Amino acid sequence: MKKIISLFLLSLAVLVLSGCNLKTALVEKTAVKELSQDEAKNKSQDFIKNVLVTPGTDITFKDVTKENGLYKIPLTIKGKDKTPDQDITAYMSVDGKLFFPNAMDIAEVSKQAQDAKNNPQKDAAAQPAQQDIPKTDAPTVELFVMSHCPYGTQIEKGITPVLDTLGSKIKFSLKFVSYTMHGDEEATENLKQYCIQKNTPAKLLPYLKCLLKTPGATADSATCMTSGGINAGDVDTCVSAATAQFNIQKGGTDFAVNKADNDKYGVKGSPTLVINGVTDNSAGRDSASLLKSICSAFKTQPKECSAQLSSASPNPGFGEGTASGSAPAASCNTPAAGN
Repeated sequence: MKKIISLFLLSLAVLVLSGCNLKTALVEKTAVKELSQDEAKNKSQDFIKNVLVTPGTDITFKDVTKENGLYKIPLTIKGKDKTPDQDITAYMSVDGKLFFPNAMDIAEVSKQAQDAKNNPQKDAAAQPAQQDIPKTDAPTVELFVMSHCPYGTQIEKGITPVLDTLGSKIKFSLKFVSYTMHGDEEATENLKQYCIQKNTPAKLLPYLKCLLKTPGATADSATCMTSGGINAGDVDTCVSAATAQFNIQKGGTDFAVNKADNDKYGVKGSPTLVINGVTDNSAGRDSASLLKSICSAFKTQPKECSAQLSSASPNPGFGEGTASGSAPAASCNTPAAGN
């Protein structure tokens, strides 16, 4: 288990490495005691200041609000010397037991923090090494997301210019994590995208680009289908059939459309990028980093791999804009948050 992370590393983890990988946060829906907004604010601030950050770090906390079934915790870390301020958004489960990113159990991490103080010589567990991605003539790229996960949409915004650039030179497929975290609207949108890709694959990318541009994805879905020439009736028919086929339950969190591939690759959260059958833990979420990672899987790189794409990390969530920092190629480790 990692030692206590500094606030700077926390900011990188939130903006770059984190994913919606917290299956257990919403699986148990019964007997959950929700914290009030003030209780959530106090608990999250205490946890961040006393466990996660280096003592003396200057933090400004902003108002805590509820978003997508979680408490949203915006904060600013005051930079030192020439280091700029860092604006960060963290999340906590409504019962106050789990903290984003990286599915931290607050009680467990606090205990481990105390253990680290008591045993300062104990080394953290080694991080798994990035496997070599085999090279092929036409790399296969599989991206696992949740349609309403802010970090899933972040990497989708980063990869769409790559897909435009490489076109048919790669074999791309959008897939879905085998559980949802953002309610029935996420399951419905997952199914719409699944059906568009299944029946009219050439129309998926224009639809996604339209959907990702503006907030309110569910409200914009109809508009984006119309602008993309997608038959809404055909999509509805496919969604109904897929709902029955994969036993998607209203109010449930299981989403078994791509379960076999989730199990095959050990997918734990959104986003997970798989290139030629190997999970890529090194790519950032900006277009330049994603192009570099995918192009490394060609036996012979096409001229398109020399394209100059943006190295700015897109904002998490729906809407345009970029995050405060770029998305470096870094390892993203997901904890065992469930199978």
